[in-house]
Amino acid sequence: MKKNRLKGFSLIEILVVVTIIALLAAGAVVTYSQLTKQSRDARRKTDLEQVRAALEMYKSNSATNTYPIGDWSVLPAALAGNPKYIGVMPSDPKSSFSYYYISAAGTDYTLAAQFEVGGTNCVVGQCGANCNYCLGPYGQK
Repeated sequence: MKKNRLKGFSLIEILVVVTIIALLAAGAVVTYSQLTKQSRDARRKTDLEQVRAALEMYKSNSATNTYPIGDWSVLPAALAGNPKYIGVMPSDPKSSFSYYYISAAGTDYTLAAQFEVGGTNCVVGQCGANCNYCLGPYGQK
């Protein structure tokens, strides 16, 4: 006489499959998180390059051949005013971060941002040690 046995998966087999799926899902989440951080950093770099280009146009049209003096708050009036060097002043893609600008004498400036991935530390008056990407008139500082 044959015994009637249920055909199916054992508990061990099911646990192994669930563990593999969980590991794959965790890897996908980590990869997605890194890609979104890198994407926001690329946006920050592009934003600062746009502001840098607008600052160079401002300086070339300035009677005194200088950059706007002050911090980030003076840039909208100087660059988005009349004449218009930049359409809309960019803002950081993550609301808890900011862009920084400092120009004390008008002969030099530093644009700065805090990258989420990479970058080297640079110090600007307003952001202290938080900034890790700085840009000046001659490129990255």
